[in-house]
Amino acid sequence: MDDLSVPVVLAPMAGITNRAFRKLCREAGAGLYVSEMVTSRALVERNSETIDMVTFTEDEKPRSVQLYGVDPKVMAAAVRILIEEDRADHIDMNFGCPVPKVTRKGGGSALPWKRDLFRSIVKAAVDAADGKVPVTVKMRKGIDDDHLTYLEAGLAAAQEGATWVALHARTAEQMYAGKADWEAIARLKDHLAPLNTPVLGNGDIWTAQDALTMMEQTGADGVVVGRGCLGRPWLFGQLAAAFTNEPIPRDPNFAEVLTLLKRHATLLCEDYGQYKGIRDIRKHMAWYLKGFSVKQGIRLAMGNVEDLDQLDELIAQIDANQTFNVEVGAGPRGRTSGGRRPSLPDGWLNTQDLDEKALSLLRHAELSVSGG
Repeated sequence: MDDLSVPVVLAPMAGITNRAFRKLCREAGAGLYVSEMVTSRALVERNSETIDMVTFTEDEKPRSVQLYGVDPKVMAAAVRILIEEDRADHIDMNFGCPVPKVTRKGGGSALPWKRDLFRSIVKAAVDAADGKVPVTVKMRKGIDDDHLTYLEAGLAAAQEGATWVALHARTAEQMYAGKADWEAIARLKDHLAPLNTPVLGNGDIWTAQDALTMMEQTGADGVVVGRGCLGRPWLFGQLAAAFTNEPIPRDPNFAEVLTLLKRHATLLCEDYGQYKGIRDIRKHMAWYLKGFSVKQGIRLAMGNVEDLDQLDELIAQIDANQTFNVEVGAGPRGRTSGGRRPSLPDGWLNTQDLDEKALSLLRHAELSVSGG
């Protein structure tokens, strides 16, 4: 954390935190902007899409990559590639993904339950990095309230040399529903205090004040922001101001938001080409328009926009003379699903030891496609 001017990290989000979105966030304020999740297997196998995802623009510093993996040897090989090819200045490991297609094979937020495997993966990555770049861990509280892993896993990560541990204060069962348990962040901070390992908090940071409140209540050393910046990349400027005791910039008016939306679309098209780029911006429309009055027909058309010229035409039809609705616009956004039993391998919870059955399942959890 010492080389970060403000203790703020953009959480990796599949299909969101690509080069274009990272650029918008970086222009808004200081922090660490992490790539979409990259699978270690895909990186080692030189998957072309994955290689593109760990290719950064010249103005991206520091370059941060999040790796997912379930095999210590493959994880170590992936880390060595990133370092030897000078592709990253920071490596984060994903042990928090709650998506069923990942957890049903024992990966993501299900993996820390197998404590020895978790420790061995962290150790393999840290050893492979050999002090050349910091290696960090992001995880959840556990599988559900009856199978919490964050204290034991956090301690193991710290003991094996993780530079910091970030905790999304929800279980896999919660996914994105309910409220984040900030008290768990405080407990983890106390648990790791003897090792002086920083703890970052994640969950329910929708405004700059939320970040300050979390750190005050938990003692966290920094914050990780995910859904709170969807359609609001300017949040990072507000966070930077809050952490440096400067006046917090106002939220933009609708005209300024629409200008930012158009710039986002343009950056995507420049990077991916207009066909892919314009389809990528569609998922962001509802987030940018949230809290503003837009005719239903225009709103629907923007969600199906075909090219940049049509986007300009649609924006021209919108009444941009609107102020930002703080109550609506700064509230929860993005995914809210959760509350159902997580998908796990049969018998996964019977033991925290790694038996042959679990090993067999994990071989299928070594995803060869990046991005979540």
